Amino acid sequence: MNTEALKAEAVKAEPVAGAGFDPAFIPGITAPAAPLAKQEEPGEPKEPEAEAPEAGESAEPAEPKATEGAPEPEESEEGDAAADEPAAPADGPVFEAADRRARIVADHQGVRLSLDEEACEFRWAEIAAVESESPRFGKRYTITVHTPDRRWYPIEIEATSRSRFKEWDDELDAVLDAYFEDGD
Repeated sequence: MNTEALKAEAVKAEPVAGAGFDPAFIPGITAPAAPLAKQEEPGEPKEPEAEAPEAGESAEPAEPKATEGAPEPEESEEGDAAADEPAAPADGPVFEAADRRARIVADHQGVRLSLDEEACEFRWAEIAAVESESPRFGKRYTITVHTPDRRWYPIEIEATSRSRFKEWDDELDAVLDAYFEDGD
């Protein structure tokens, strides 16, 4: 190749993105920052910009008007998510443990973990294993939810006394026996 072709390729090459250019960039966790402005080359056609609404018009798209005589769909009090789920057995086992910061609930829907304002929910189909661990010393009961993609989500609950560990193990075992299906 001649030097002019190499220079032309060098001009078209994107700058290397990484920690040297963006201190907040962490490989594998965050995406590199997008360039602030894309410079247009003389031969590229410009993209049309969105037209501004005229005076008296709103920028929002027009909504379809409801037809007269057609019944409007009513939402249930529990929302749309409840319509997708099967009815809950009223007498099924439920495991619930909480302290001042953390909470775990395991019932017919799955396992829900929350710590302070953060929360996550796992349906039984998304769970590979549930592990419980009581410490040799102390009063922090640990429950870990394992997913099929080899991730795990532990949560620690502080018990009022060490005797609660046996109760919690029995309640959790009852829920797992009722709702968790082994992949065997």
